[in-house]
Amino acid sequence: MLKVGDKAPSFHLFSDERKEVKLEDFQGKNLVILFFPAAFTSVCTNQLCAARDDIAFYQGLDAAVIGVSVDSPFVLAKFREDQKINYPLLSDFNKQMSTAYDSIYQDFVFGMKGVSRRAAFVVDKEGTIRYAEVLENAGELPNFEAVKTSLEQLN
Repeated sequence: MLKVGDKAPSFHLFSDERKEVKLEDFQGKNLVILFFPAAFTSVCTNQLCAARDDIAFYQGLDAAVIGVSVDSPFVLAKFREDQKINYPLLSDFNKQMSTAYDSIYQDFVFGMKGVSRRAAFVVDKEGTIRYAEVLENAGELPNFEAVKTSLEQLN
């Protein structure tokens, strides 16, 4: 299990815009990583829209936000468009990032396997994890106040 103080695992995924995105792209910026199980579900929509609605706060603290799920880039593009999400959504279709961040359900609802857990991480400008929350219950939201406090302490 990853914890505060660990180096953030590197990743290399494709976004909803079909662009390659790597952890190194955020070097020199704080990064909020939001894992979510599935696009177009109610709790996931609430989670990503909460970050969407607070994007100015995150940007004001020199932080980028990304969402990560095992959905395809095409599904994520439609979801981002429908919900007017103002940050990239990354497809972890092969489950590499979700696994590296210990944020994966081996068994999920309806017999689905290998679905991203709901989780939130704050990674500082040097690539060190400063906040880590991986939820057991997919019906709960990350503690956004704790995410914000973590970011404020970095500045």
